Amino acid sequence: MTTTNKRAYNFNAGPSALPLEVLEKAQQELVDYNNTGMALMEMSHRSKDYEAVHNDAIARLKALYAIPDNYEVLFLQGGASLQFTMVPMNFLSADQKASYVLTGSWSEKAFKEAKLFGQPVEAASTKENKYRNIPALEEIQFDANDAFVHITSNNTIYGTQWKEFPTTGEVPLVADMSSDILSKPVDINKFGIIYAGAQKNLGPSGVTVVIIRKDLLEKANTNIPTMLKYTTHSESNSLYNTPPTFGIYMLGEVLKWVEGKGGLEAIEKQNEEKAKVIYDAIDNSNGFYYGHATPESRSLMNITFRVADEELEKQFLAEAKEAGFVGLNGHRSVGGCRASTYNAVPFEACQALADFMVEFQKKNQ
Repeated sequence: MTTTNKRAYNFNAGPSALPLEVLEKAQQELVDYNNTGMALMEMSHRSKDYEAVHNDAIARLKALYAIPDNYEVLFLQGGASLQFTMVPMNFLSADQKASYVLTGSWSEKAFKEAKLFGQPVEAASTKENKYRNIPALEEIQFDANDAFVHITSNNTIYGTQWKEFPTTGEVPLVADMSSDILSKPVDINKFGIIYAGAQKNLGPSGVTVVIIRKDLLEKANTNIPTMLKYTTHSESNSLYNTPPTFGIYMLGEVLKWVEGKGGLEAIEKQNEEKAKVIYDAIDNSNGFYYGHATPESRSLMNITFRVADEELEKQFLAEAKEAGFVGLNGHRSVGGCRASTYNAVPFEACQALADFMVEFQKKNQ
């Protein structure tokens, strides 16, 4: 089965584009999964058919990232926003400090939640620079007794991304990777916890992936509600209660798609090529367009930019929408323009946007 309707140029920041091949396969299997006479969404999450889907998704994620045996992969719900709470609830006591690197709105929200449980401190911040850059590694200050160090690996609103991660020694490094997970290889060993909402690169909204080191599970606070304990989910293979079964199925299919593309190294190369054509349109515009992020901190996932003239910017967004480009408005908190070029956004869409930008400039200079 193939899709004949014209696909939009989808630059939404999340929920975002999904691979067309994955959508078409889901379409084929939607009503009757694996000759069961049922949709996967209709099955018991205790059934063998669903269990195979669940375990296969975990195995594929472990293989793609070469996740060591001393880590667990969990499928949770509540998005990264719930992880802002669960991380300190499980690992930060009232008399402990944890260091947070502030690089945007989502790290601010995580920092705010941690204040409910312990004593979070700013390890570094680029707020004074309007979050235009990622701090240099030498600027990050933390204590050897900290419960953990928390970072946000990619900042969707401001268009910045960590190019190199800090080394934190015995202090666990915790990363919110919601908007760049699966976009490039990562050394999992550098982290105590990685968490990510699925709705950028992993699949549809509703699933949250947590990769967590097993020794941390042994140290987690036990005097908290059952559903908010990581151990509850690790001990039950993320099947303590009904998981988002269809979302996990879709996540597994996206992982197969990444494998088919050549794995994370190949995906990273494609993402670099996609981002380059749009950044080139910005950089070669002689100031007609200008980026928010400093060049050394630019994200491959979220390209944030402005049109020098505010009225022309409104016209640009309106004409882009008419031309079939979706999701180019910047976040409501900062305005401007944003092109989210996640894994499933094809190169052709990025080239089309770059061409549109060049033509718009020619017509309006």
